[in-house]
Amino acid sequence: MKAANLFVKCLENEEVEYIFGIPGEENLDIMDALLDSDINFITTRHEQGAAYMADVYGRLTGKPGVCLSTLGPGATNLVTGVADANMDNAPLVAIAGQAGTTRLHKESHQVVDLVSMFKPITKYATQVLEPETIPEVVRKAFKLAQAEKPGATFIDLPENITELYTDEPPLPVSSNRLTYADRSLLKQAAELVKSAQNPLILVGNGAVRSRAGKYIEKFVETHKVPVVNTFMAKGIIPFYSDMAMGTAGLQKGDYENAGFEKADLIICVGFDMVEYHPHLWNPNRQHTIIHIDTKKAEVDNRYIPEIELIGNIGPNLAALGEALSDILENPIASTNIEFHLRDAMIKEMNRCRKSDAWPMLPQKIIWDLRTAMESDDIAISDVGAHKMWMARMFRCDEPNTCIISNGFAGMGIAVPGAIAAKLAYPEKGIVAVTGDAGFMMNSQEIETALRCETPIVILIWNDSQYGLIEWKQKRRFGRSAYIDFKNPNFVDYAKSFGATGVRIESAEDLLPALEKALKAPTVTIIDCPVDYSENDRLTELLGNVLSEIED
Repeated sequence: MKAANLFVKCLENEEVEYIFGIPGEENLDIMDALLDSDINFITTRHEQGAAYMADVYGRLTGKPGVCLSTLGPGATNLVTGVADANMDNAPLVAIAGQAGTTRLHKESHQVVDLVSMFKPITKYATQVLEPETIPEVVRKAFKLAQAEKPGATFIDLPENITELYTDEPPLPVSSNRLTYADRSLLKQAAELVKSAQNPLILVGNGAVRSRAGKYIEKFVETHKVPVVNTFMAKGIIPFYSDMAMGTAGLQKGDYENAGFEKADLIICVGFDMVEYHPHLWNPNRQHTIIHIDTKKAEVDNRYIPEIELIGNIGPNLAALGEALSDILENPIASTNIEFHLRDAMIKEMNRCRKSDAWPMLPQKIIWDLRTAMESDDIAISDVGAHKMWMARMFRCDEPNTCIISNGFAGMGIAVPGAIAAKLAYPEKGIVAVTGDAGFMMNSQEIETALRCETPIVILIWNDSQYGLIEWKQKRRFGRSAYIDFKNPNFVDYAKSFGATGVRIESAEDLLPALEKALKAPTVTIIDCPVDYSENDRLTELLGNVLSEIED
């Protein structure tokens, strides 16, 4: 069998459904082999878009998303999306064509040492040097990408290797099986919870990946311990739960207002420090910490767990709950931690839900967006000032319904990410929530969405500047620098692709526009002017919640 065909057979063996990428000279044999495969190749308009699609596909499905490029500039264009997936623990396999091995030892056209380039941003990076090693390389790349904690892997595939022949078959796919915590550790952890006056649960993205939401819900239904989630764990328990505190990780005020100040025990469930660093919620190292995760805790002087329950997150939390019930006469029935963050968010959204202010307030945009979307629809948030509002204010009742890039926080993820989300879940409404700056970084993928018949909604928060940077500049220096730009007419821009374009002219226009767009069989781009002068209110309100609630 030709090595290129074996490589594709190995991908089929891994049950790859989509490959996102761009053909090139050095991957010609792979592209030809894909013509005879059931794998769907999604031709993108930029390799960064391909990597972001693979990133979001992996995060939503738990199966490695796959992206492919040619050598040199094609491969370097993958870097941002690959790094984003790796830091946000999304399983992804990146593949790049490479020059023939006969010219890798010298200066040569478009040749870059890709393995060295990708090593710092992946779990595994390698080059195929013999066709016989293809089954092992592919199996290892997928196994490591999906193994906890998930991340990105990279395969460099020289063009002359793909032209050779081999008799090797794909390797059997083995599943990763997580273990359970030791009973003695569970008993010790239960004693810590029993002796705590004000325990608090901090949930991170690992709990979402492990599908641990039902275990957390059951734990807090039995033992009334408040739950705070990170940006990437929104919806891990429904916001309507009386134990849902809200989302933390925006500012230092979260220490007081999300309950950390009064808590004496923090139960960290699937938490990664990249999501909300402990120096913000454990500044004086006073908290006792229980770490429940698939891997041992990162070493940090403000994150030293008393007990680590390593393995299957949900069942280990359930076992902790059972051990706690065994030593308590009655379940934990109340907490002394006030729900300031949650109360302030509800009060603020109710204040603005009927606002007719123009340009629109961020709170009103989010209210209308939440109203228009079903609870299991998916919003993909780009990075910018709107991300701060989405992370804090967009209510989620199910996990993985608000995707936020928070580890690497790469701009331009929303549009390609929304396409991947629609491919993964065609029955759901998908909205790319983006600023005008982030939108223009990968807006070329509108054509990809139309060609692939993935009807998505793109909601642009338009302020004609890098709004988040202006916000930070003014807070630090009292003035802004080089953040302004001019946008095209987004309605005409949409129409030039063959998509639908809508310009919001008043606050009352947005909700019906969103409802119509979510039902439309095509891509709809909604241009919505936003007033970011409320940014300081977000900081003041949720950084000084106590005084606001008393007003």
